Amino acid sequence: MRNGILCAFILAAFALALGDNVTSAAPLDDGMAAYARQDYATALKLLRPLASGGNADAQATIGTMYDAGQGVVQDFDAAIRWWQLAAAQGHAQAQVNLGLIYGVRQDFVRAYMWLSVAAAQHYPNANIFRQTFADRMNKQQLAAAKTETQQCEASRYKQCD
Repeated sequence: MRNGILCAFILAAFALALGDNVTSAAPLDDGMAAYARQDYATALKLLRPLASGGNADAQATIGTMYDAGQGVVQDFDAAIRWWQLAAAQGHAQAQVNLGLIYGVRQDFVRAYMWLSVAAAQHYPNANIFRQTFADRMNKQQLAAAKTETQQCEASRYKQCD
């Protein structure tokens, strides 16, 4: 019995010494698993604190939940806010999502910019999506989009919106 208590104490001390690295993956994995099985209430409960704490995967997923109205009232502005947080950390899926939603909103310069930075990260289909919006842009819009893309990339995604 004493060996079991000692072992548990050592494992607990080891976990505390490593800090959040031991505990932070489980809520994210559990939240993503809940999302995958369409248990949106549980996903939101697990992911929201992580997203508020700066986890880009959680932020992007919550953005998607707001975009689709999964477990929350559909709110495109909230989706954009969550995706912007993730995109500013280099999250390519969030960057693609922003590009697509800005394209739907007819803001082709922003759409092109976000899809360009995602394409630079080799995100699948980002180039194809970008070209769809580029085909709808005039020369001035295209020049502005390229300038904004350069500024966004130079700032490491911090000065993009």
